[in-house]
Amino acid sequence: MDYKIENLTKEEAIYIGKKINDIVPREVDADEEEFVLKVENENGEIIGGCVAEAYEYHWSRVLLEDLWVDERYRHQGIGSMIIREVERITRGKGCRVVTLGTASYMARPFYEKHGYQVFTSMKAANGYIDYSLVKYLDRDTPDYMPTDNSGAKYKVLPGNDDDADVILNGIRTYSEAYEEKCERDDFCKKLVNKDGKFAAGVIANVNKGYEGFVTALFVEEPLRHQGLGTYLLQEVEKLAKENNTFVVLTSAGDWNVDFFKKTAICSEVNSKMFPKDTTVTSSTRLSEAKQKKIIPDCRFIPQLTV
Repeated sequence: MDYKIENLTKEEAIYIGKKINDIVPREVDADEEEFVLKVENENGEIIGGCVAEAYEYHWSRVLLEDLWVDERYRHQGIGSMIIREVERITRGKGCRVVTLGTASYMARPFYEKHGYQVFTSMKAANGYIDYSLVKYLDRDTPDYMPTDNSGAKYKVLPGNDDDADVILNGIRTYSEAYEEKCERDDFCKKLVNKDGKFAAGVIANVNKGYEGFVTALFVEEPLRHQGLGTYLLQEVEKLAKENNTFVVLTSAGDWNVDFFKKTAICSEVNSKMFPKDTTVTSSTRLSEAKQKKIIPDCRFIPQLTV
């Protein structure tokens, strides 16, 4: 290969982002709106809340990024109040889908009681399992009401960025008891030709001993189908294996998932979760056998993006 690998500059990273935005279908660049909800006790202390983001394009979905209830106030129906308010806002925005992520030490049964269904799962290096769940609000789902509704005396209120910090700190504190801290190694590289001209680039990182993530991968159009993108992915895999990282993830769409599938171990996604006219772009669900194979092979696994 008549190209040399070098470090990516900040300007080149911005360039990659702009070029990818030019490629991504227009509806993906449609309006995005973050909203924060909070629940306060009698003293004005935040005892629960969530951070969510509405994407008003083809999927018309709300991503429930984080939901937290103070340990002292759990099992009183507060989490259910927050979920119902998120779904009310979702419908009001004309969105029909709510997606979220959780882990085996968190609240999967809680979400399932509210009609959410798992569409991907992945066993993490620490032994816990990460889940992605989805709920379609235009489908008939029985309403769930907790047996203890003593938290109904509190109200779900709109929040701000400061409130979001409190919520995220609560989640972070809870998760630290289960998730070990790990070192992160950034991998921002480019391929240049013999004249030093940019040909391709990748922006990725590896959390040592856990997982890697490819944020962006771009190859100049005249140079595609020559193995440059594959070579950069292999370099990410090499770094991952050197750091005992068990899996590498990325986000993919209908416009680029076929490339990743050619270099990936892709397992099955529950396609029944999605409309018949929808292309499921990628998957993270692995069988136990494939997970064991990941460590020596460290293949590239696309992450589902709805």
